[in-house]
Amino acid sequence: MKVKVVTKILEANDRIAEENRKRFQDAGVYVINLMGAPGAGKTTLLERTISALKKDLRIGVIEGDIVGADDAERIGALNVPVVQINTGGACHLDANMISEVLGHLPLRELDLLIIENVGNLVCPAEFKVGEDMKAMVLSITEGHDKPLKYPLMFRESSALVLNKTDLLPYMNTDMNKVRNDSLTLNRGLQIFEVSCANGQGIDSWTTWLSGLRS
Repeated sequence: MKVKVVTKILEANDRIAEENRKRFQDAGVYVINLMGAPGAGKTTLLERTISALKKDLRIGVIEGDIVGADDAERIGALNVPVVQINTGGACHLDANMISEVLGHLPLRELDLLIIENVGNLVCPAEFKVGEDMKAMVLSITEGHDKPLKYPLMFRESSALVLNKTDLLPYMNTDMNKVRNDSLTLNRGLQIFEVSCANGQGIDSWTTWLSGLRS
């Protein structure tokens, strides 16, 4: 029975995700589902990304957290439309949660919508929300074993942002292993090595993102 229940939940979610996707397509907005563990640097990457692209792209953000609105306040300070979703305990955003807040965003006035999912390396990868692509942030402080421990997220993502590279001199993270294991799981994965602290590598990431809209 458990398998049947889970299957029904995912099927229902996929139906709503497809409805969301049609709304996004009708509005002409490209949607990214940004995933990663707590503390990986998702919000800081968002801040860097918005600052680099907002002159050329109209960007909106949906923030997902279990509780609180700190991240939404940080994004709002950049003068872009942002909506906060608090899941109240759920470890991921689902398509219905996204559907419920779309009326609070000016979709037809946006080029790019970034959904920052709840910090988690498991559940967010399982639930579509209507996105055009999934991307994930992995802090190099999390270690080089994460791709093989959490393979689904790496398989589902189109891009992997390896953050906090400024800390490499102080870590024993094997970057070759991270890259090789990630590409073994997903040969088409685009990998970007960045430091959101000092801005290194951000240009490559934002240039690639900008190209998705061209």
